[in-house]
Amino acid sequence: MNIRGKLIIIGGAVDKGSFTETNLDANVANNLNFFETGILKRILNESKNKIDSRIEVITTASKIPREIGPEYVKAFNYLGAKNVDVLHIEKREQATSQEVLDRVKAADVLIFTGGDQLRLTSILGGTEFHDLILDKYHNEDFIYAGTSAGAAAASNTMIYQGSSSEALLKGEVKITSGLGLIDGVIIDTHFVQRGRIGRLFQAVVGNPKVLGIGLGEDTGLLITNNEKMEAIGSGLVILVDGREIKDTNLTQVEMGQPISINHLVTHVMSKYDTFDLKTHKMNIQSSQYADELKMLSDD
Repeated sequence: MNIRGKLIIIGGAVDKGSFTETNLDANVANNLNFFETGILKRILNESKNKIDSRIEVITTASKIPREIGPEYVKAFNYLGAKNVDVLHIEKREQATSQEVLDRVKAADVLIFTGGDQLRLTSILGGTEFHDLILDKYHNEDFIYAGTSAGAAAASNTMIYQGSSSEALLKGEVKITSGLGLIDGVIIDTHFVQRGRIGRLFQAVVGNPKVLGIGLGEDTGLLITNNEKMEAIGSGLVILVDGREIKDTNLTQVEMGQPISINHLVTHVMSKYDTFDLKTHKMNIQSSQYADELKMLSDD
């Protein structure tokens, strides 16, 4: 299936990515680290009408939506975007209102903020809003962008709870259905700062066909046609591929007991690296073997 939309999933921002300081211009070099190292700027560049694109910031996942929304508007405005607004959806009935649906229909970009991904799926899942974004993603030049919770909820399978320190104890990681824009992957965020690799290991060992994606802070993936993934931003993306697992004790141990896994394959991506979801092949943009590979291709 040819998917016209683009998916941009972001691991979350560290504190220096905040626009909450009152003296924005004086602190812009620090404040724009998250935004100008490629994430929000890339969203604008990839969008249908660039700085004229209609952008709606969806704050449903956040418990402080009135604070988070304006922060994104400031960031986009600083980067030249001219048509940005915040769409607060805090109850399921709001997700079926004609005003909300009309705004979503007109949007070129929806960006889903951080917070609690279970709020996203429980409030938006199965509504006309949900159906509309899936339709736009499949059939229009449209971008779904999500940071933190907004990223975790993008896939069909979603991690919604699990201790980082005890993630490799059986049963510690809780999984449910996400918004379903992309299948065959499971996404975890704030990956490096919060040490969540164990959560992804457990998610993958339980279903090795699913590719685990761990997004670091200030880091994202641009996914086109649900096939090609390109790393964007300043940090790391960890991929966990369980297809070659040789053995595990997952089904033998009791709940709460440690899990063993033999031969779990991982990849580490940084800016501009790409990964093909069909072939599971990774390309390192600045490979130390680039000259040799070029010679082979020329031959």
